Amino acid sequence: MACSAAASTAFISSNPGSFSSRKLSSPVTASLRRTVAVPDRLSNHFLSSRLPRSAAPSRNGSLSGRSFVVRASCDAPLVGNKAPDFEAEAVFDQEFINVKLSDYLGKKYVILFFYPLDFTFVCPTEITAFSDRYGEFEKLNTEVLGVSVDSVFSHLAWVQTDRKSGGLGDLKYPLISDINKSISKSYGVLIPDQGIALRGLFIIDKEGVIQHSTINNLAIGRSVDETLRTLQALQYVQDNPDEVCPAGWKPGEKSMKPDPKLSKEYFAAI
Repeated sequence: MACSAAASTAFISSNPGSFSSRKLSSPVTASLRRTVAVPDRLSNHFLSSRLPRSAAPSRNGSLSGRSFVVRASCDAPLVGNKAPDFEAEAVFDQEFINVKLSDYLGKKYVILFFYPLDFTFVCPTEITAFSDRYGEFEKLNTEVLGVSVDSVFSHLAWVQTDRKSGGLGDLKYPLISDINKSISKSYGVLIPDQGIALRGLFIIDKEGVIQHSTINNLAIGRSVDETLRTLQALQYVQDNPDEVCPAGWKPGEKSMKPDPKLSKEYFAAI
């Protein structure tokens, strides 16, 4: 059976005060929390994250009390919940602008991705890759937004640095400054001891609902190809709610009916 989440036209505020005072609507939110174990010092921009293993099954086959219980500085937004809203300064076209997530509500999908710091190593490869492929996201009615804890002045300096020197050059989407770390915290990607964000990526639909999320450790860059493919699959199933997309699905390929009998048509064809 395919799972679905009800869409709503309201964003959740990322203001730390209001966010902490409101619970996410999903019934599993209270029992799921995220923990990232981080060394005391950031060495060469590489960290390891450890998630607790699930508890062993009890004699009756169920998991004992602490299965998948994780800790974090805030309740993390789960897929199917409203995206925490935010308003922040950003750099675009070498100018300072204001970006508010809820401005895209009812208009566009949003690829929201976090990266640790400006003037680092893996980050410019991701940022420029998304910029170089921006036209493909634009055709899918999707905006791309990059976020880090750096100031807009740092973003501007990096944009003004040539790519061959480790800079970004001009970008086709805004880089947002999360200098007070409230956005990173509200999306559950902030490493509290280091004050920087993990490589989180969220696909938010036009109704303001998070439909996909991935979080990479600091040393692992993300794939623009896979982000595009996932976005295309999301849009397909939203346009065709009686169908689901199997592993690796791409536009033009056969989808599947989420039904014990009808799904056999797909399996018979592969």
